[in-house]
Amino acid sequence: MKPGKRNLISDVAGLRVGNASDARLKSGATALVGDKPFVAGLHVMGGAPGTRESDLLAPDKLVQEVDALVLSGGSAFGLDAPSGVADALREAGRGFDVGGQKVPIVPGAILFDLINGGDKSWRENPYKALGRKALTSASDNFALGSVGAGAGATTNSLKGGLGSASLVLENGLTVGALVAVNSLGSVTVGDGPEFWAAPWEFDDEFGGCGLGLGFDPGAEPQPKKGLGENTTIAIVATDAILTKAQATRLAVSAHDGMSRAIHPSHTPIDGDLIFSVATGAKELPDQLWDPMRLGHAAATCLARAIARAIFEAKPEAGDICPTWGERFRT
Repeated sequence: MKPGKRNLISDVAGLRVGNASDARLKSGATALVGDKPFVAGLHVMGGAPGTRESDLLAPDKLVQEVDALVLSGGSAFGLDAPSGVADALREAGRGFDVGGQKVPIVPGAILFDLINGGDKSWRENPYKALGRKALTSASDNFALGSVGAGAGATTNSLKGGLGSASLVLENGLTVGALVAVNSLGSVTVGDGPEFWAAPWEFDDEFGGCGLGLGFDPGAEPQPKKGLGENTTIAIVATDAILTKAQATRLAVSAHDGMSRAIHPSHTPIDGDLIFSVATGAKELPDQLWDPMRLGHAAATCLARAIARAIFEAKPEAGDICPTWGERFRT
């Protein structure tokens, strides 16, 4: 395996990502959209998730494909971001056809960034407009770090952010990950700059700091964030043909990447969840073993994307946490 050309989830052909951020708000939204509808799944491991239209992703539900996925800040207010995406898609003539009416299917998930130092004194929910703006800016090249859904994210001790990574497998299939990291847990080892995800790093993509050895395996977590303030939300994608059940299993496997990169992860007070996407461009060469290979690649991509999110974060006025660069880059 090796990273794709961009080392972004958009290396999965036909997928584009758009970000919209508000510096005063210290928040934003991220939309992933396909050139055409795609199969999607979902698996939730955290104890405090926030989602929209998530039930319809179950394998037994009627709708087989969705038009876009949205990650957003703003806690429950951010669940309005998919509405802005849906409005723009409907204007473009996209959506599930119901008696001649187009109904865009846009599941979404949110993270909590309401007490991160930004101005939250709005009179009208800003997230619908942020969702629309994110969709209209969608491209196969997009920024990482303090942008989109990761604009106001934080971790246990560092500023969070938006990350992405990709891999091309030997069988020709491509896998990518997109993540907004707002975790209770830490992404770095002990007091050093090394990332927990270091064993899976390619080409110094998050600093090439190597493995962190200065940690106590018996140390108990010391949370620095409060109840309901934490969530890492992600999307993994492939160009393979998958059923909804197979896509769901891909999301399950990808959670391994979250646990590799964030310690602790999947806590009762995180809303950790992963969407999965299958664009259906390529047959699985091996129906037995290739789903396993895709799951491994998705977990690897997600671990790397999490580290890249923190590595790429930029300092801004009013931040309540330092960036990785402020603390460790010389």
